[in-house]
Amino acid sequence: MSRIAKRLQTLREQGRKALVTYIVNGDPYPEATLATMHELVRQGADIIELGVPFSDPMAEGPVIQRGHERALKHNISLRGTLALVKTFRETDNETPVVLMGYANPIERMGYETVAQLTAEAGVDGFLTVDLPPEEAVPLKRELEAVDVDNILLLAPTTSVERARRVASLASGFIYYVSLKGVTGAGHLDVDAVKTKLDEFGELTDLPLCIGFGIKGPETAKKLSALADGVVIGSVLVDKMGGMHEQNPEEIASAVGAIVGDIRRGLDE
Repeated sequence: MSRIAKRLQTLREQGRKALVTYIVNGDPYPEATLATMHELVRQGADIIELGVPFSDPMAEGPVIQRGHERALKHNISLRGTLALVKTFRETDNETPVVLMGYANPIERMGYETVAQLTAEAGVDGFLTVDLPPEEAVPLKRELEAVDVDNILLLAPTTSVERARRVASLASGFIYYVSLKGVTGAGHLDVDAVKTKLDEFGELTDLPLCIGFGIKGPETAKKLSALADGVVIGSVLVDKMGGMHEQNPEEIASAVGAIVGDIRRGLDE
């Protein structure tokens, strides 16, 4: 059983919801990321999603796009992100880590190489935002061979037929995009989210985690009632981006405070 499956199963047994936190590796500068990852765990994050900086992050809103741009100024790459996870594993061998990125760097490196290096680094899952299910089978095959989860997305516009295909290729958990648009967008319709998740929940036994547009404890708590967990990203990246002149410990503490508030909200 993967770290992701084990963590989500434990939370289900405890009657608790998963808190998945997203930050961009190297944002606002490389030294800040490792300290922030550890603080996220201390404040109650169950799974860390680590963004792999990319020059054209098409699924991201302005906040996370700027995070990618800041990281790229420091030449942060997929290989560098794998190296960071390996360092994280020296002191934390329990917290699941998911890499969230785009297909181009993976294609350039090669699926087999990526899978091997991912497993060696201690990464637990890969979410490739722009890799549709029709093209996901070769990467899934390589990741499966090294026990790394292939995490896929569902959206409000996904048909039942397509959702069934996605569910058959996914492992670990399925990331449900709660609204039409990019990361950080607003206008969440909780009733619409419930309708779609009820529909998709009949297609898979995999946990469902909701992301996009969740900015604080109140929204997180409302949406967590509909799924197995929530994903928090833009609010954390925004905080980090405004602290580029602060030291890593100060950045980690500020980001951790946001996560701690959300964790307490979920556990109420």
